[in-house]
Amino acid sequence: MKKYLYLVLLFSLTLTSCSVYQTMVNLSRLKFKLGDVTSFKLNGVNISNKSKLGDFTPQEIISLSSAVAQGKLPISFVLNIEAKNPNDGTGGYPKTNALIKSFPWRLLIDNKQTISGSIGSEVSLPGTGQITNIPVEIGLDLVSFFKDRGYESLINLALSIGGSAGSSSNLTLYAKPTVTSVLGDITYPQEIKIVSMDFSN
Repeated sequence: MKKYLYLVLLFSLTLTSCSVYQTMVNLSRLKFKLGDVTSFKLNGVNISNKSKLGDFTPQEIISLSSAVAQGKLPISFVLNIEAKNPNDGTGGYPKTNALIKSFPWRLLIDNKQTISGSIGSEVSLPGTGQITNIPVEIGLDLVSFFKDRGYESLINLALSIGGSAGSSSNLTLYAKPTVTSVLGDITYPQEIKIVSMDFSN
C-alpha cells in the first residue's frame, strides 16, 4: 500500500512539474512590439498633419517659441503596444489564454531615459495568435530631458514621433509584465526590450 501511495505521489508531482514547466514555456512565448503613435500633441497643438516647422501657423510658432523660452515643451501621445499570444493550440503547444495583470514600463526617446509608468487596467491576450493593442498614455516635457537641444531640434524630434510621417522608431520601451496563470501571478524575471521593428519576448 505504501509503495502504491508513493507511486501515486510521484506521478502527481511529475504531472505538476510538467504543468509548471508548460505554463512557463507558454508565458515566455508572449510577444510584444511598438505599434503606431496616435493623438500626439506638442504644447497642446495636434501635429498629426504636420511634417516640418513650416507647417505650423504663425500663432502656433509664437506659442511654441514662447514655451521653449520659458524652459518647457510638453508633449502628450498614445503609444500603442502590439501584443501577441501565439499559444493557439498549434505547433505542439496547448491553447492558452493570458491575462496581463500589470505592465510597469520605462520609456527611452532617442536612447535617452525619460519617464516610467504602468497600464491602467488588466489586458486579456486570447490564445488565437492575433494582435491585441495595449494603449499607453504618455505625457512629458521634452525640455526636461533634452536641455542640450535647440528649439528647431526639439520640434523636429516631436515631428519624427507624432508628425504625419512620424513613427515609434525613435522609441524604446522596457517592461516587466506580470501575467496571471493557473499557477498564480507570474512576473517576468527581467525586463523585456520592446521596439518597433520586431516582436520581442
